[in-house]
Amino acid sequence: MSTATLLRQARLLRQKAELSRPAPSPILEAIRRDPAATMTMSGMQPDPWQESVLRSRALRQLLLCSRQAGKSSTAAALALNTAFLEPGSLTLLLSPTLRQSGELFREKVLRMWRKLGRPLMATRTTQLELQLSNGSRIVSLPENEEGIRGFSSVAMLIIDEASRVCDDLYRAVRPMLAVSGGRLVALSTPFGRRGWFFDEWERGSEWKRVRVTASQCPRISQNFLDAEEKALGERWFRQEY
Repeated sequence: MSTATLLRQARLLRQKAELSRPAPSPILEAIRRDPAATMTMSGMQPDPWQESVLRSRALRQLLLCSRQAGKSSTAAALALNTAFLEPGSLTLLLSPTLRQSGELFREKVLRMWRKLGRPLMATRTTQLELQLSNGSRIVSLPENEEGIRGFSSVAMLIIDEASRVCDDLYRAVRPMLAVSGGRLVALSTPFGRRGWFFDEWERGSEWKRVRVTASQCPRISQNFLDAEEKALGERWFRQEY
C-alpha cells in the first residue's frame, strides 16, 4: 500500500472520529466561562455574594450566612460546577444529620442538575449520590466519622451548617484534601461562640470569609425581619438573621 493511500486513510479516520465526537454542551461551556451561570441557567438569580463565591478559586472559604440567604443553593451550584468541569472528581457534601444530607442532595443538587437539562447524564443515582458520565461523583453524607474516613482525593469538600458539625469530625475530614489539593467550603448560620467554625472565623489565617445578613437578601422583606426581631428578641434574632 502506498504512502499516499495510508495518509488518505489516516485522514479519513481522523475525520470520522471528529464527526462521532459529541458536540460540546452549551450549558457546560457557559458554566466554564462563568461559574455563576449554574444558578442563572437553572432559573435562579444569584445574589452578588453568591456570584462572588461561585467565581472564587480560593482553596478555603467560610460563609457565615443568615437563615434563608441561599447558602444551600450555593452549595449545590459549587458541587455541580466541580463535577461538571473536573472529570473524575469527587465532591463530598457533609451535613450534621441524615435528613439534612438528603434534603440538600435531593432538593438542591438533583433539582438544579435537572433544571439545567442534565448537561451530563447520570450513570448512577441513589438517595445520596450522583455519578455522572464523565466519572465525577457527588456524595452527600451525614455527620458520621466512621462512614466518612474511607473517602480520599476529594476535589471539593462542602460542609453545610458547619457550626453544628463537631470538632473531631472537622479534623477527620481535612486530610482528605491533602493529596488532591482540593477545596474546602464551610457554610453556616452562627451557633454561639464555640466550636471549630467560630474559632476559624475569629482566628483562622487561611480563609476567605463571606458574611451575609438577612438585610442583604432581596427575598426577605424588612417587615418580616422587624416582626422576627420583636418575636425572637435581639439576641436570638442576631444569631438567626
